[in-house]
Amino acid sequence: MTTRLRTMRRQVLFFISFLFASSVLGHVSYSVNEEMSVGSVVGRIAHDLGLDVEKLKSRKARVFFGDSREYFELNKDRGVLLIKERIDRESLCGQTIPCALLFQIILEQPIEFYRVHVEILDINDNAPLFEKGDIKFKISESAVIGSKFDLERAVDSDVVCCCWG
Repeated sequence: MTTRLRTMRRQVLFFISFLFASSVLGHVSYSVNEEMSVGSVVGRIAHDLGLDVEKLKSRKARVFFGDSREYFELNKDRGVLLIKERIDRESLCGQTIPCALLFQIILEQPIEFYRVHVEILDINDNAPLFEKGDIKFKISESAVIGSKFDLERAVDSDVVCCCWG
């Protein structure tokens, strides 16, 4: 299938999903840590949506992401949602909180839509950075015990603001 045909198909499905937005039959939310291994289980989606695993197969269940990247996949044999690609929260959402991915599970014959919301949690995988690599203090021998010394601001891309100074 050509890229253009796939893009057109996605656009049609995306339009249909909005057209039938009122016919969404269920909604499920999950939270996952960023950087989880590919193949990790996000959740038991069939169970959580009240669906039979056999129904996922017979009704050709699929995950619909619209134009966004496909970070998850549906294992129809087990009825679980899996991580398909590692997720880096900072590159996906930057400083936005909460960081979430929204997509749909679609079943055919008859067509049914289920909304899925996955919040991506920060694992604090980036160290705070100072503009200057080294900071030197000249502290007098007569400095009082408990004296405080200001540091420049540090930036931590893992959280909205983690600054000292």
